[in-house]
Amino acid sequence: MTQDRTWRTSSYSNGTEHGECVEVSLVHDALVRDSKNASGDVLAFSAPAWHSLLRFLGSR
Repeated sequence: MTQDRTWRTSSYSNGTEHGECVEVSLVHDALVRDSKNASGDVLAFSAPAWHSLLRFLGSR
């Protein structure tokens, strides 16, 4: 499921080996994973839920 998707690293990642990094894949939904553990667990959001989360975070 996650292997066939294109992933983008967060622009807030600090780029170090031990940095706090997340990646997101946006297709018909949004998947979020830890870039240091690409084969680990993934958070899945529907498109409306993803947009709501971004609006909420942008208002903080």
